[in-house]
Amino acid sequence: MAETPSLAPDDPSALIARLQSETAALRAELDETNQGVLALYAELDNQAEELRQASDLKSRFLSYMSHEFRTPLGSILSIASLLSDELDGPLSPEQHKQVTFVSTAARELSDMVDDLLDLAKIEAGRISISPAWFDMLDLFAALRGMFRPIVDASAVDLIFEEPMGLPRLFTDDKKLAQILRNFIANSLKFTTRGEVRVSARLEGTNFVRFAVSDTGIGIAAELHGALFEDFSQVDSPLQKRLRGTGLGLSLCKRFAALLGGEVGVESTPGVGSTFFVIIPLAIAMEPADET
Repeated sequence: MAETPSLAPDDPSALIARLQSETAALRAELDETNQGVLALYAELDNQAEELRQASDLKSRFLSYMSHEFRTPLGSILSIASLLSDELDGPLSPEQHKQVTFVSTAARELSDMVDDLLDLAKIEAGRISISPAWFDMLDLFAALRGMFRPIVDASAVDLIFEEPMGLPRLFTDDKKLAQILRNFIANSLKFTTRGEVRVSARLEGTNFVRFAVSDTGIGIAAELHGALFEDFSQVDSPLQKRLRGTGLGLSLCKRFAALLGGEVGVESTPGVGSTFFVIIPLAIAMEPADET
């Protein structure tokens, strides 16, 4: 019986059939892979939406609770002020001490609530910038007056260096003041003796560097990177006696970014710290006339 002849190795029809078969298998594999990728994208979109909703819910919760806390805190501060002023009769020295304790605790809690509310507003995108022309001498004078009662009761000198030869700024002075207030309050908190010094100087031709230097406990270099993160606090014996949310420096970083700048720190344990913010002389938006 004769054998059936085999196809020649170079038979075009066999080669085409084989290539078509391989192409079909590859197409089927690609279709399957594409379906897997699309399913993965859909899952990632769902997770992103869930994270966005969770973030929005957190921001709304913080905002709502912060507003709700303000009413009772305002009442506590008002009553403490009435008692301290002895409008309802004289107080003994011990009673004055107790009222002062209540008032101080309420103000600390009020500051924490303000920090949480600011964080909620920033995360929700509801913080707006209101730039205007202003003189740094006016800014320093306002800060000096704000901290005078605290400094008068402490052994630390608060020194404002006169900003020499600096032009007027076009930025949001309230946001800048809040950054410097946090820097100064932190320095006073962690400085038991010596001084806290506030200064301003040109950085290049288009920027100004505000710095708050102290002779306090200082911060180890390995901790510098985490200082401006949310709820971050330096672990020290002094910190354990002081209360706060750990949001102050984080908010400084966020406010500086809104002003087109950045924050930083230089510190040596046992020597002191310098916290600084560098912002443009004029924020990057169309300014109004100075007049």
